[in-house]
Amino acid sequence: MMKTITINIPDSVDELDVKMQLAAHLFEKGIMTSGQAADLVGITKREFIENLGKFGVSIFGESIDDIEKIING
Repeated sequence: MMKTITINIPDSVDELDVKMQLAAHLFEKGIMTSGQAADLVGITKREFIENLGKFGVSIFGESIDDIEKIING
């Protein structure tokens, strides 16, 4: 089950960036899987994994099987 939260941010703040920062943090802490985090942001799992490095998070929290699934689509 997932909860819904609403936050107000200034128009000058990039909504996608905020979502990605939150998702990256939750993924890094092991609270969400990469798939759940990608859903939170509204992007594909592959896009999420490709962008993690920009937020200082390593993908290597994933198992070998998960990484192979991502690579092979």
